Amino acid sequence: MYKSPVFLALLSAALFGAATPASKYLLSGLTPFQLAGLLYLGAAIAVSPTVVKNSRLGLPKRADYKNQLRLAGAILFGGILGPVALLFGLLVAEATSVSLWLNMEMAATAVLGVILFRDHLGIRGWLGVIVALVASILIAWAPGSTGFVSGGLVLLACIFWGVDNHLTALIDGITPGQSTFWKGSVAGLVNLAIGASLHPVVAGAGVILVALLVGALSYGASIALYIRSAQFMGATRAQVIFASAPFFGVMLAVVFLGETVSIAHAVALPLFVLGVALLFMESHNHMHTHDAITHEHLHRHDDGHHNHVHDGLKPSLPHSHVHTHEPVTHKHPHWPDLHHRHSHHAKP
Repeated sequence: MYKSPVFLALLSAALFGAATPASKYLLSGLTPFQLAGLLYLGAAIAVSPTVVKNSRLGLPKRADYKNQLRLAGAILFGGILGPVALLFGLLVAEATSVSLWLNMEMAATAVLGVILFRDHLGIRGWLGVIVALVASILIAWAPGSTGFVSGGLVLLACIFWGVDNHLTALIDGITPGQSTFWKGSVAGLVNLAIGASLHPVVAGAGVILVALLVGALSYGASIALYIRSAQFMGATRAQVIFASAPFFGVMLAVVFLGETVSIAHAVALPLFVLGVALLFMESHNHMHTHDAITHEHLHRHDDGHHNHVHDGLKPSLPHSHVHTHEPVTHKHPHWPDLHHRHSHHAKP
């Protein structure tokens, strides 16, 4: 059971969801900047043994200027701005509300893809975005202006993480572990330095160690477990299970923080489930052309795009190395990713 990919994906979601109620508790002794720094440093510490073991601590040799800019942008938006906005929102809102609001990250990522990268979003996708937005407004409505301020901050964090998701997806030759290491190291040190300069760190060693541990588990180990589960069950099914993370956050906030689920939460929760489901159902199918390209990234040999052969390697096992794609024109259902960043106005 403990090695089951479903169990690993659920554990990954539970660890990630636990970050919100745990952070709410830690904010009583740390400022948002200080806590954001410690959480991400904890994540970097958690993944550093694997990154160092694989001798891939730095950027891949083939990383060019564009990829370095993308990584810098991912660190800025995903590692520095995103967590700080979230924690400022968490200061004035309950962890139950913030956990549910985090469902907006998927919607924000989808909308940003349309605006910035000419991605496709069909009727189901737009309905999912609208339903998630309505659910978010319901939760913010009850507390009044305070609710809208905190909800706006969490939405801003989701937008920052949406930008991070797109930038990270476009980086050639960097693994999830490397991405987490650099975001955690650089962003963690920056936010911790800002936090220490704005307000003295008065928290004791125990609180600091707990913050590092939460970061290591919720942002470091959680990512490793998710990747492991995706290797065996596929990224789509693993992501569906991982989408339960905000609901674990609600449950843990009720059990350990003594928060209550209001009528607004009870109404919004099934709406969020519907919105997430609609976004997961979004895909499209049309004829498209891939130009010849040589690059490096994590890939599998059962996705229709990577047909080169490795002796003794299972087609479903993700791995990373430099490889070349020949020009190809084909048609299949696909999501926006490293190989599908194309305009759709000329194709049916």
